[in-house]
Amino acid sequence: MSDFFSTTAHFNRVYFLAEDAPPLPSDFGSPLQSRPTFGNLMRFLRVRFEQRFLRPSDNLWFFFAGHGRRDRDQDYLLPIDADPGNVEETAISVHHVAERLKRSGADNVILLLDACRNEGARDGEGLGLDRQQGAVTICSCSPSEFSYEISELRHGAFTYGLLEGLGMEGQQNCATVERLDNYLKFAVPDLCRKYGKPRQTPSTFVEPLSKRNFILLPALALPEDLEPLKLEALEAEANGNFAEAEQLWWRINAVAPADAQTREGIRRVTLKRDSDGGDNPGVAEPRPETASRGNAVALPRIPRRALLYGAGATGVLAAVGTGAWLLRSRGTLRPSPIRAETVPVTTVDDKGELLDTRWESVETFSQPIDVDNAVEFSILPSATFKMGSPNDELLRVGKFEQQIDVTIGRIAVSRTTITQRIWRAVLAAHPGQIGISLSAAPFSFPGDDRPVETVTWQQAAEFCARLSDLTERVIRLPSEAEWERACRADTTTAFHFGPTLTPALANYCGTGGAVCGMSFGENVSSAGYADVAYPDGAYATGPQGSFYGSTKPVRSYPPNRFGLFEMHGNVWEHCLDNWNPDLGSIPRDGRPFVDPKSSVRVLRGGSFSHNPAICRSAYRDWMKETLTGWEGRVGFRVVCEV
Repeated sequence: MSDFFSTTAHFNRVYFLAEDAPPLPSDFGSPLQSRPTFGNLMRFLRVRFEQRFLRPSDNLWFFFAGHGRRDRDQDYLLPIDADPGNVEETAISVHHVAERLKRSGADNVILLLDACRNEGARDGEGLGLDRQQGAVTICSCSPSEFSYEISELRHGAFTYGLLEGLGMEGQQNCATVERLDNYLKFAVPDLCRKYGKPRQTPSTFVEPLSKRNFILLPALALPEDLEPLKLEALEAEANGNFAEAEQLWWRINAVAPADAQTREGIRRVTLKRDSDGGDNPGVAEPRPETASRGNAVALPRIPRRALLYGAGATGVLAAVGTGAWLLRSRGTLRPSPIRAETVPVTTVDDKGELLDTRWESVETFSQPIDVDNAVEFSILPSATFKMGSPNDELLRVGKFEQQIDVTIGRIAVSRTTITQRIWRAVLAAHPGQIGISLSAAPFSFPGDDRPVETVTWQQAAEFCARLSDLTERVIRLPSEAEWERACRADTTTAFHFGPTLTPALANYCGTGGAVCGMSFGENVSSAGYADVAYPDGAYATGPQGSFYGSTKPVRSYPPNRFGLFEMHGNVWEHCLDNWNPDLGSIPRDGRPFVDPKSSVRVLRGGSFSHNPAICRSAYRDWMKETLTGWEGRVGFRVVCEV
C-alpha cells in the first residue's frame, strides 16, 4: 500500500507508522516516533492536524490494517499496545480519527479500515457501524465477520482486492467511490471463496450520499464521472454560491483541463464573484503549504498489521455538501444525472462452477429522499423478450409459465428492494398518509440495509404514493412483466446466473426437506411440484445449498446484467398485477393485468426460506393484498417511469 500511494498514485507525502518504519518526517515540527502505539498515534493525530494545511479540493487518505472493535456504541482501532479489556482508554475511536483528519482542511477524507475484532473475542462486534459525517469509510468486512489473510497472496483479502481495484485502468477502473465499492463487494468474497476462506464482505459508508461521486484517482476518471460535479457547480452558481461553484470547476479542471465547459465555468463564476464583491457564501481555497498537486494521508499493511498514513493525491476532486446537489424546486428533489456504471456479471455452468465474470455497462441514477438517503435506479432499455419458461426447464409449473413474447419500453428499476433505512427516510420526509397509515418497522430482521419484509401489497402501494408525491415523479410497483424482464436481464436460463443457483449467488433454502418453504398460493401443490422437489435442496445438477434463516443486507450477492441485486431469493417481491393463472392472458406491452373484482396480487422472486426452483426467473406466486408479509418474507422494489 505504501508503494502504491507513493509511486502509483503519486501522492505528495506518505506518513508511514509501523514497528520497522523510520521516524516520521519533521516537516511539521519535531520528529515523531513511527511505532504504532497508542501514545504515538494520538500524538501524530494531535500535532499534524492541529492546523489546516490542505485545500478543500485535496484528498486525505487514511489506511489502517489491524484489529478493530466496537465498544460502548463506538468503533475503535486497536494500536499494538491496546488492552482488549479496556478498549475505551487504550484504543482510538474511528470518530476521533475522522474529526482530527478533517482539521487538515481537506473536504475529502477517505478511511480504509482493514480491521476486524480479534478472532478469539466472541463477546463483541467488529467495527463498521459508525457513519462519519463528511467522510467515505470503507470497511474490510461486516461487524459480524472476520478479515482473512491469504498466505498465497502475502496479503489480506481486502488489501489485495483494494490494490487490484485501484490499479485497474480503462472503462473498468475504480476511479470513483461508487465503482471501487462495487468492485470490492464482488472481488473480496470471490478471493475468499477461491482460497477456501469464509465469506468476507466489504462495506462502504458515505456521508453525505453525494460523496459516492468522489473521484479518488483523477488520472483514471472517465468523462461521465465529471457530470455529477458539473451539475453541482451549476447549481451552486444558480444559488449564488460563487466561491463554491468556482472551487468545483477547478476540481473538474484538474481532471479535464481541456474541457471547454469547465474553462467557461471558471471564467463566468470568477467574474460574478468579482462583481459581487466576494461576499457570497462559499468555501474559498486557502493557500496550501505544498505544491499544487495537493496532500493527503493514507496507511498501508506492514508487519504486525500496523498503521500507515499517506499523503496527497494528484489534483483530487470532491463533492461539496449535499446542499449543492439536493436542489428543491416546488418540493421536487432533483435526481442525479444519468451515469454509466460498470457492473460485474457472473455466470455459472450446470454444476454451479464459475464459468465467467465479465464487466458490463449500465445506466444508473439516484433519486434523493433527503440529504442523506436516495433510491438508486438502473435504466433498462426497451426490448421484446420471452416471458415464462421453456418446456424443458426443470421443475417448471407448466400451466402458469407458458412462454409469451412481451415488449417493454424503457424503464428505471430500483437496484435493490426497499431497505429499512429507505422506508424510514420516506416516512420521515412524508409522514402524512395518502391512503393508509404505515408501520414504522415492517420487518422481522432489523438492519438498516436489510429489506423491509412484512409488507402488505396495500402498504407497498402507499409507500410508492408517498414517494411519488415527495419527488413529483411516477414511482410505483413493477408490473409482473417488468419484474421478469428486470430479473432475466436478457438471459433465457432458469436464473440470470445460469442453469442453477449456489449459496454464493443468492440467499435461498438449499438444504431441502421440511426446512424449505413452498409457496403462498396453491399453484405449487396443485401442479404436483412438491412431489418432485429435490430432497437435498439442489437445483438440477448444481450443488446442495445452505439455509441462512433470515434476510441478508441488500447487495450481499453479485448483481445481474442490469446492475440489479437479489432478484433471486432473499425476499419475495410484490408486483402491481392482480393474479392471473393464465400467463397468456396478461398484456403484451408490459402493463399490469388488472381485475377490479380480485384482491389477489402477484409475488415474484422467492425468498431466503424457499428452495431454488421457486427462485427461478419464471416462477409465479400470489398473495391476498391485505395479508401481512407472512413471517418476514415479502418486500418490494420500485419502478420510476422515465
